[in-house]
Amino acid sequence: MRILVFANTPAHVHLYRHAVDRLEAAGHDVLVLTREYACTTDLLDFFGMPYRVYGTHGTDSYSKLRFARELGGQFVTIAREAVRFDPDVIFGRGPYAAYAGTLTRAPVVLVLDDEPGDFNHTVSRPFAETILSPAVTRRDLGEDHYTFEGFKECAYLHPDVFSRDENVREFLGVDPDEPYVIARFNALDALHDTDIEGFSPHQRRDLLERLSEHATVFVSDEGGEMDLRDLPARPYDLHPALIHDAMAEASLLVADTGTMATEAALLGTPAFRYRGTDSHEYGEFQELERAGLAEQFDEYVDVRKRSLEILADDDASARWQRRRQEYIDDMMNLTELLVAVAEARGSIDRLSPATRQTVQPVRRETARPEQ
Repeated sequence: MRILVFANTPAHVHLYRHAVDRLEAAGHDVLVLTREYACTTDLLDFFGMPYRVYGTHGTDSYSKLRFARELGGQFVTIAREAVRFDPDVIFGRGPYAAYAGTLTRAPVVLVLDDEPGDFNHTVSRPFAETILSPAVTRRDLGEDHYTFEGFKECAYLHPDVFSRDENVREFLGVDPDEPYVIARFNALDALHDTDIEGFSPHQRRDLLERLSEHATVFVSDEGGEMDLRDLPARPYDLHPALIHDAMAEASLLVADTGTMATEAALLGTPAFRYRGTDSHEYGEFQELERAGLAEQFDEYVDVRKRSLEILADDDASARWQRRRQEYIDDMMNLTELLVAVAEARGSIDRLSPATRQTVQPVRRETARPEQ
């Protein structure tokens, strides 16, 4: 079989990387189509995934007009690569996967979460053979929509596939018992980030100064624009593939971005997310809050205050790890499902009875319909 995968962001690389390994080991041909965005191709190289680049998406002053101008060229490249590869099934999300599926007449599997990307969902779902999403998102994307217990991040953070690198503290240059915090600042340049504001420049500086009074602070700045020379913080400068190992050892992750907050929570690290002007209610965060693994804040002063409280709480790390152990044991290893769906050419009906039981059609009486 030939499986085409769209990995447009670093998170997408992590989502599919174990499945790609498994499929290639089983003798299938896999091709990843990607774009130059943040550290996406760095991760693909690190994990040895077979890929080709169809375009670029910047993180600095990247306007909608520029994106529109480049979109035509990206679709031309996608068309050429997809037709040449002639896939049996396609994995992805949004218009890219839908377009490739239309051209090649291959079934499309969309793996979605609860981001407010109504445009992406609207244009892609009519072309999908199967749509998969976590049950906690409570979306209703039609008759071909199925849910699984867990999160997209369970494809790479489930205990069956993740084990931390014990050398990460040495790589970071921190002592075995030295507390450290990761502050993650979003570039807010994606389509679903339109008109959203996170930490302001003043708030970033204030947060780093206050956190540094209690712990070593590492900054992961997606936009790459922060000047830390006069601030008591270090840039997170390990290879991006080690970020989950670093988060697993951290005393706290505080961020204005969603994916890394979810990841930290599933690793058992206190994860605090500042919403800023983002009013969307994410099913994943609501679930993680209920489990006591993540917290969200509408006001900057509240996230700062709570962060300092946690750093002063000697039992916080152990408490979060206990909660994580109790919670994640019931989550499924999503990689297993992705491999099974790929080998079933995107059809839920072709899954084995045991695998078929791990997905459920959306319960229409509880789901939130798409507009």
